Amino acid sequence: MTGQRLSGRRILMVIAPAQFRDEELLEPKKLFLQEGAEVVIAASKLGEARGMLGGTASPDLLISDVNPEQYDACVIVGGMGSPTHLWNDVELHEILRAMEPADKVIAAICLSGAALAKAGVIEDRKVTVWATDESLAALKEGRAIYLKEHVVRDGLIITADGPEAATKFAQVIVETLSSIHAKTNAEDASYA
Repeated sequence: MTGQRLSGRRILMVIAPAQFRDEELLEPKKLFLQEGAEVVIAASKLGEARGMLGGTASPDLLISDVNPEQYDACVIVGGMGSPTHLWNDVELHEILRAMEPADKVIAAICLSGAALAKAGVIEDRKVTVWATDESLAALKEGRAIYLKEHVVRDGLIITADGPEAATKFAQVIVETLSSIHAKTNAEDASYA
């Protein structure tokens, strides 16, 4: 069934204010909305953000204003702007560190897998990334286990290696969130 698997779910998508990868934002966002989720976009600056392919997005709020308790998932979009704007964003790291022990989905695509490593949330976890010397060094420093695959899921951590994997990445996030939702509903029913 499609259309409502994520009804009632809130997904935070984080983008760089410049040079985000268009399809890594647009393809997952489209699927999340089709599945009934509410999607909120955050960036380090408000106003029009420009993608690498010329697309634009308007962030709904600043990363510094995000309350991680209000979201079921955090999806970090990649692109050439990620190392400059997201890898070392202390407020983004705080969001990720709050969500990880709260059993929320944490996902990153392309170069943004390095932001997870720098936040300290993927130690001993299997992940993938758009492989550059810098991104691989960040994973090594964060003690992550790098797999040269398009999409990798390790528990509630989901990573993808680039724009070609955007659709599959989104599908894995939807499947993961909907399975959590189903499990929660089953637990709630058992207490009724």
